[in-house]
Amino acid sequence: MVFFSINSGKLIEYLDNGKFICGLVTDSQPKRVRLLNQNGREINLPVSRIVHCSESNHNTEPDRDTLVKLLKDTTDKRHTLMERVDLEMLWELACDERTDTFEPDFLAELTFGCTADDDIVSAFLRSVFKDKLFFKYREGKIKVHSPEKVEQLKLQLEKEAEKLQLVDNGVSFLKRISAGRNDATAPSPGEEPLVSMLQDYYLYGTESEQADTARQILKESGFTKPHDIYHLFVKNGIWKNNINIPLLRQKLPTAFSTRARQRAEAILQYGNDTLFEDPARVDLTHLAPLTIDGATTLDFDDALTVERQDNNYLVGIHISDVAHYVRPGDSLFQEAMDRGTSLYFPEGQVPMLPRHLSQGVCSLIQGEIRATLSHMIVLSPEAEVLKVRIFPSIIRVARRLTYEDADRMIPSDPDLIILNMLRQKLRQKRIDAGALLLPFPDVNIHIDGNGTPHVSLGRTDTPARTIISEMMILTNTEAARYVSDRMSPGLFRSQAKITRRVVHGEDDDLFLNTLQRKNLPRSELLTEAKPHSGLGVSYYTTVTSPIRRLLDLVMQHQINNLVRRRSHCFTEEMCKDFTSVISRTLATANNVKQQRHRYWLLKYLEERKNTPLEAIVIESKPKRVNLLLTDILMDIDLPANRVPPPEPGSRVSVRAVKVDPLDNAARFDW
Repeated sequence: MVFFSINSGKLIEYLDNGKFICGLVTDSQPKRVRLLNQNGREINLPVSRIVHCSESNHNTEPDRDTLVKLLKDTTDKRHTLMERVDLEMLWELACDERTDTFEPDFLAELTFGCTADDDIVSAFLRSVFKDKLFFKYREGKIKVHSPEKVEQLKLQLEKEAEKLQLVDNGVSFLKRISAGRNDATAPSPGEEPLVSMLQDYYLYGTESEQADTARQILKESGFTKPHDIYHLFVKNGIWKNNINIPLLRQKLPTAFSTRARQRAEAILQYGNDTLFEDPARVDLTHLAPLTIDGATTLDFDDALTVERQDNNYLVGIHISDVAHYVRPGDSLFQEAMDRGTSLYFPEGQVPMLPRHLSQGVCSLIQGEIRATLSHMIVLSPEAEVLKVRIFPSIIRVARRLTYEDADRMIPSDPDLIILNMLRQKLRQKRIDAGALLLPFPDVNIHIDGNGTPHVSLGRTDTPARTIISEMMILTNTEAARYVSDRMSPGLFRSQAKITRRVVHGEDDDLFLNTLQRKNLPRSELLTEAKPHSGLGVSYYTTVTSPIRRLLDLVMQHQINNLVRRRSHCFTEEMCKDFTSVISRTLATANNVKQQRHRYWLLKYLEERKNTPLEAIVIESKPKRVNLLLTDILMDIDLPANRVPPPEPGSRVSVRAVKVDPLDNAARFDW
């Protein structure tokens, strides 16, 4: 509101933080006035901030206390008059008028039913500013809201009231569980929405649905540090200690739908008796397959058989026929689509399929009848592929060996002697074709009963492990060739030619292998079979882990239909869709696995701050030095401030000076 002339002695009102303040003008200029306000303060005020100015003048000569009392009495009087203002009734009258804009004096007189003096007009204006539902003050005029606007504002006010109530409830909830003993203050059913809101805010920050409300709750509760909610939830048992935050953040499914669980239970109850009724399924229960896996493995995808055939060798790679149980369109296949892969963490696993299948009827358990897809490959003494047959089969695993068992038995066991000889020749053939072996130790993380991580390194290139890896590479290669030769749609892994090669043959150097890994072209998932340079093969897919990988399950379906001479299970267009689904789900899953792996390594380092750690210098650049911690194979960077600069390949000592697993952060120093 613009006043053309505001003289000394006028009572004016202005807004300060939404609150009406009364003041007496003691001096005026064209655009500013000097005044004494009801709080006894003298201020300079722009004329543009004045909402109401009195018609009458007041004497400015009395002492300061007298003037302040006048202002306070005026304010009290106007507050009392506000009780007589019924804005809703006035709004109903104003809505019938032809205009929607009025002078404040007119509406004040209509409200009070008498001539409007300064106090009445002020009381009316104060009411309009207090209750913004029906009218709006704009540049000295009063604008009447339309019925639609009033309804909209009512809904908005209801939401604001709900938010305020939610904030109050949230503050009370946090204070209650903060004051309680550990695990003694579980949230009530009515508090579950608060838990969900605060959890989402911790996980997604400003992108969470009720971020503003959650932030206000935390601020008013005094929990303003980044991980206050995490520690509070862990303390009260809402979250487990060391809960997998990346898994929660990516919203990856950890439980199966009711339909999927019911389907898995039905499959388990149905049993395997009908397998023998399938005329296309070959009974191989006379063979003596063996499995070789880790000591803690529970889901067995593959089993091996080998026998001499004239001067050659018939190797059987028998893969669990998951496609027999999990079919496109059913609830189990949809679960596999949603997950893409099983996830393995130091503290446990999230399977792609329910455990009824993954550790039950689909797992090649010793002594149990199982449906398999057998890849029978005839190899020459030089490991040349002479013949390949793929068909549905039935097997019964005779021996379950761990890697350690197999390594001990290789010198004396007839089957393992042959398999070991063939794996050496298969391996050499791939090396001759340009394959990179790049043996890299496994980082084994064991979590004890106290939640403390223990880290150890395990060899990945032992004879037993490479028997399995070579037989799986052989199977995947021949499966890719089988599908491609029949011009069938499929999913294939490929890798472009390696342009920078620092490793040749069977180099087993940690520095060189790490450097080479940093200089590999990315693997691609295509619907056309192309060479895979890193493996040294012309065709490649993966079919050997259908229990734990969607890609393998899809290809198993495709091969099953081919060997049974049925139409393609999946069209070219469907395979292209699968590449998108699998690439997306695998990228998410790998990201979660890497973050979780790093979390436990940081927990391990947290207990070893400021202690010497051995590292290999991988790359030394002008500003940063890239290193690998040799005990836990963790990649780190340090400033290039060491004189002289360390040489790539050299071993140095570093120390962790700051470690925060929840922040995924660590700072190291020389």
